[in-house]
Amino acid sequence: MRRRASGFALLSARWAVADVTGCRAGHGPGCPRIGVQRPSALGFAAPTVEYMNSIPSHTVIEKAVLLAGRAPSLHNSQPWQWIFDGVTLQLFVARERSLPNTDSTGRQSILGCGIALGHLRAALVAAGWRTGVSWLPDPNHRDHLATVRFAPALIVTEAERDRADAILRRRTDRLPFDPPANWDRAETVLRSIIDPSDAVFEVLPEHSRRELAPAARLTADLRRHDSGYQAELQWWTGHVTGATGIPASALTSAQEQERVPVGRSLPVTSGTPRRPDREIDRSVLVALSTDTDRTDDVLRCGEALSTLLLECTAAGYATCPLTHLIEFPRSRSVVRDLLGGDWQPQVLVRIGSVPENREEPEPTPRLPLSAILRTVAPQV
Repeated sequence: MRRRASGFALLSARWAVADVTGCRAGHGPGCPRIGVQRPSALGFAAPTVEYMNSIPSHTVIEKAVLLAGRAPSLHNSQPWQWIFDGVTLQLFVARERSLPNTDSTGRQSILGCGIALGHLRAALVAAGWRTGVSWLPDPNHRDHLATVRFAPALIVTEAERDRADAILRRRTDRLPFDPPANWDRAETVLRSIIDPSDAVFEVLPEHSRRELAPAARLTADLRRHDSGYQAELQWWTGHVTGATGIPASALTSAQEQERVPVGRSLPVTSGTPRRPDREIDRSVLVALSTDTDRTDDVLRCGEALSTLLLECTAAGYATCPLTHLIEFPRSRSVVRDLLGGDWQPQVLVRIGSVPENREEPEPTPRLPLSAILRTVAPQV
């Protein structure tokens, strides 16, 4: 796998807070000469970015961090902490919001932080800012995952705006899917926008379900006897504590879980079965893998997962990341054998189509800005 030097990445999409178009002379967003500002479909006021500025305003940083906080994470634990010093934005893993029994290696906390980093970059580029990232910049502080620097964007594409718009629309949908419409075209796009230096993108063959479903059941059976895992599961699911965790509205019934054989076994809810005409999940399963399980590899895989989820949401697909099959060595080896090669699988994702008139899953709660962003004086 190629290693990519850090630099400015063309990641993302429509700023969920605003859309700024730069001048044709190449002066960048907000140029007073002929720059045009449009409020996004989300109704927020458009920010002003002067092309001569090299740092986004505090308002832009705060809104981008809030959008980054919409990233999915293990049981909605939100294991990220941001620090803005007026010059750079720094990302740390918040160990106090980790799940050591479920995620004993800490990989899923790092993966979640990588998704949040990808969402942040998506939001910022649509707001008119390119970002350069230094991964693991401090060898003496391993919880310091990334430092983000900024430069004005000379152009923002429609695809970037669309992806940023998708941040607030994306949901983790645990119900069964239909096959994704026009998948051949979508697969080609995903292969072109996911940088192989961040993650290897693979589509699992249809027959893989015959091996993954028993692996998922085995994982659930083993977890039933793991008191530490069960304690975390009961704490983080079915209710909300301090704007973290999975609310009951995001869970599924036993019958609904049976129709998604590769899904994680979670506490069940009652009620009328949803999508009853979908007897079995028929989603496409894709995997993102890395060379190693090093922190920087997993972090950048999270960025790739952000790109995948937002692009699929923008295209109208439903998605559901699956990490439980990666938590146990035995089930992870099943995934690795299905993929072939020497890659380390980090996450599977179900992608599919759902009825247009479906009831949208309610957005899960998120921590307030004060809990995930601190502003400090710049270091001299």
